[in-house]
Amino acid sequence: MESIKIPHLPSSSGVYLFKNRDNTIIYVGKAKSLKKRVASYFQNYEKDWKIKALIDEHTSIDHIITKSEPEALILEAQLIKQHQPKFNVLLKSGQPFVYLLFTTENLPKLEFVRNKKKKGTYFGPFLHKQQARSVYHYLLKTFRLEWCKSKIEQGCLKYHIDLCVGNCRSSFNPEEYLFRLELTKNILKGNYHQSLKDLKERIALHSKNLEFEKAKNLNEYVHNLDSIFATLKTKFSDKRYEHDVFLATTPIHKRREPNIALAESLKDFLQTDKPIKTIDCFDISHFQSSFIVGSCIRFAHGVPDKQHFRRFKVRTLKEQNDYAALQEIVLRRYKDPVEIPDLIVIDGGKGQLNAVKASFDKLRMSGTSPQIISLAKREERIFMDRLPNGIVLDQKTELGSLFIALRDYAHHFAISYHRKRRHNEL
Repeated sequence: MESIKIPHLPSSSGVYLFKNRDNTIIYVGKAKSLKKRVASYFQNYEKDWKIKALIDEHTSIDHIITKSEPEALILEAQLIKQHQPKFNVLLKSGQPFVYLLFTTENLPKLEFVRNKKKKGTYFGPFLHKQQARSVYHYLLKTFRLEWCKSKIEQGCLKYHIDLCVGNCRSSFNPEEYLFRLELTKNILKGNYHQSLKDLKERIALHSKNLEFEKAKNLNEYVHNLDSIFATLKTKFSDKRYEHDVFLATTPIHKRREPNIALAESLKDFLQTDKPIKTIDCFDISHFQSSFIVGSCIRFAHGVPDKQHFRRFKVRTLKEQNDYAALQEIVLRRYKDPVEIPDLIVIDGGKGQLNAVKASFDKLRMSGTSPQIISLAKREERIFMDRLPNGIVLDQKTELGSLFIALRDYAHHFAISYHRKRRHNEL
């Protein structure tokens, strides 16, 4: 644990209030001695995961002195009722936490559970259910761990689009599934090198047995392992992603100076003498061509500039058309030429890039033309004017991590708005 400064509090009775970086009250407690009670949280940081979650999220502690302990009790109740701090509510609401469970059946499964009643290997507890559920579905999809309830000789539709484990087929071989499940467990443990070693050994075995298709499928995981780890880190981080984006190795709230080397790498990659101070990233989200929305996030000097984040309900389309949707939100975003950044990153491929460039053709009167690049998910291939056919991004570099983190951040921002819109309109 990093060194945490315990606030200087009086020894008198009163109420203490833990606050997060948004100055929101996340926990209220009472004490006979404020100094002793608050100090106990930091002393028990490593012993109690509930306290650890609270300490990790807080950034400041306020206090109110009372004349007596009974008065502190009354004030505590009033403040909890008024502010509904999430840690007070969650910790008193029965079972607020969730877990990811690897069961111990003959054919074990990955499950999303709310308690520890079953035998198996648990990851958690996780306080933020939505984030944990997002990780769960990401793992099911990425490693094809979803079990099928059907029995179809040639396999169900989900099997043929690489989602179902294939237990619906009469020729189902659990060996490959068990390997992917164990790989998933190692990745959740953060064992990067072990995961890579296991993959390479398995690929060599398949190649030796002339099972080239199986070797090819696993080789995809080798190529995408960095991206998988980065995605999980992002999904498990603070929902605003501030710890994982740009200058990525150091949490933003702890940085004092910009990453000069990364800034220079960015300039070299873009082949420009102009410093890249502002970056906007766009993404489109929809559900079966409905509820089409877009997002634009901005980073200024390597830090999220939330005052310039934008969400868009696409107005001109009734059916999915990512190109047209991008053109609409870009034109709306940059009505004022002053808003145009130094660099724009688009989630997509060559088509999305050309669509956005066409939008800027209509904005030439501004006299400002930013650098524009697009990043296609499947291969992490990046496109720009000087790279019309694109190049595959080196995800092991800081620059590669930067582009992927920006793209994933914008994607998350769009998805959260899309879900909100669907919830409000259904």
